[in-house]
Amino acid sequence: MAVIHINDKAPQGTVEPEIYGHFSEHLGRCIYEGLFVKPDSGIPNVNGMRCDVVNALREISVPVLRWPGGCFADEYHWKDGIGPKEDRKKMINTHWGGVTEDNSFGTHEYFELCRQLGCKTYVNGNVGSGTVQEMSEWVEYMTFPGVSPMADLRAKNGHPEPWRVDYFGVGNENWGCGGNMTPEYYGNLYRRYQTYVRHYDNAAPLKKIASGPNVDETEWTEGVLSTCFKFPQPEEAHGFLDGLSLHYYVHPGGWTHKGSATEFDEDTYYATMRKALYIEDLIRMHGKVMDRYDPEKKIGMIVDEWGSWYDVEPGTNPGFLYQQNTVRDALIAAVSLNIFNNHCDRVKMACIAQMVNVLQSVVLTEGPKMVLTPTWHVFHMYKGHQGGTLLPTSIDGNRAVGTARDQIPQLQASASVKDGVVTVTAANMSLTDAREVTLTFEDLTPAEAAGTVLSGEVHEHNTFDDPDRVSERPLETKISGRAVTFTLPACGVAAVTVK
Repeated sequence: MAVIHINDKAPQGTVEPEIYGHFSEHLGRCIYEGLFVKPDSGIPNVNGMRCDVVNALREISVPVLRWPGGCFADEYHWKDGIGPKEDRKKMINTHWGGVTEDNSFGTHEYFELCRQLGCKTYVNGNVGSGTVQEMSEWVEYMTFPGVSPMADLRAKNGHPEPWRVDYFGVGNENWGCGGNMTPEYYGNLYRRYQTYVRHYDNAAPLKKIASGPNVDETEWTEGVLSTCFKFPQPEEAHGFLDGLSLHYYVHPGGWTHKGSATEFDEDTYYATMRKALYIEDLIRMHGKVMDRYDPEKKIGMIVDEWGSWYDVEPGTNPGFLYQQNTVRDALIAAVSLNIFNNHCDRVKMACIAQMVNVLQSVVLTEGPKMVLTPTWHVFHMYKGHQGGTLLPTSIDGNRAVGTARDQIPQLQASASVKDGVVTVTAANMSLTDAREVTLTFEDLTPAEAAGTVLSGEVHEHNTFDDPDRVSERPLETKISGRAVTFTLPACGVAAVTVK
């Protein structure tokens, strides 16, 4: 038996809802066909947004949506995506598949999607190929409430009232596809560009996010922060740096040969899970650098691209990054979200890549059909953590599983409390062994406990012909004194609520 100790006497920071955020880029079939359809598609929609997909996303309480990229953000010129659709510029999406981008999904459509989802907005601006004026005017167009050229243009295009931008990213991956910059050069550009990303509504100020490191490149974190902190920050009410991004993808076979999403052996599985757990090392690694400049943790770590990245499905456009989603991906999602929860003192947002039809999607579509992936079910099981207060956990009786090369702990967990309800989520990464698990509490004497579990043979996945092959089912729990006991299957994810 393994025992997960939950210290409900020592609550810690808030698990921000934005940790359960999502990312949608103009890439493959994420937006077009996935989220947004044309009027003559025959697919039920409201103002172009697919009803089935929107309903599925609302069910997992999507808290924030990042758009328009990704690499696409640093070649996106926002004025191409406003006004009558027949007048919008067409361009080639040079990053993703070389297909024509007709800009029929632009600023107005994005805010309409967020309205339907009921989520916060995270807009990523263009530093790599854009100008300060272009970025400044976009913020004015979106958020200025008075009389100005951009506010007048917004009204002319059908939206007199300003929108709320909750988060604004000043560039994306500027160490790579966003301009191949050095950290010091980008740091100085960030200082300049963010100056003109203005708070037009002090009652609802936007938060500014700098382009952070790729994987373990602490020299980028150091270089950007040292440049931003070189001179005293402006004495603004809301500062000029609210978040620093971090990008990390799990690709078990390496960058050039990432491996199949559905065909893999035991060695590859455990290598994948070891790499998924590595994100905790990265959070600690970059967190130590951030602590030197920001010991009070006012600057959030924003993990706005994370998830699995495999070779594309056979026969699909290699630039569309379309991949299936198995029980293995459910476990990647589970352990990643547990890690983000447990580091909520620094991690303030995370956006899985990506929302629909790209990489580790929560939803897949094919024409009028839609299927929920195992990853969707994990987000559904974990949504009780959103806005909760973190409770420290420790595990006794955990054991190592894996191969000689890749040893990992069998179990991993996180816990939070909200409105008197404790939510505990746990993952069993063993390919073969179920485990009896007991939850114990320092103070709480459970009166009620209920749970759900998701498990299956590790290669199993949902298809359009078999959409419910991998899905949640009730988990039997037993209360005894201050303990709750259940059995967690191999390759299993559990969510237990305790009152």
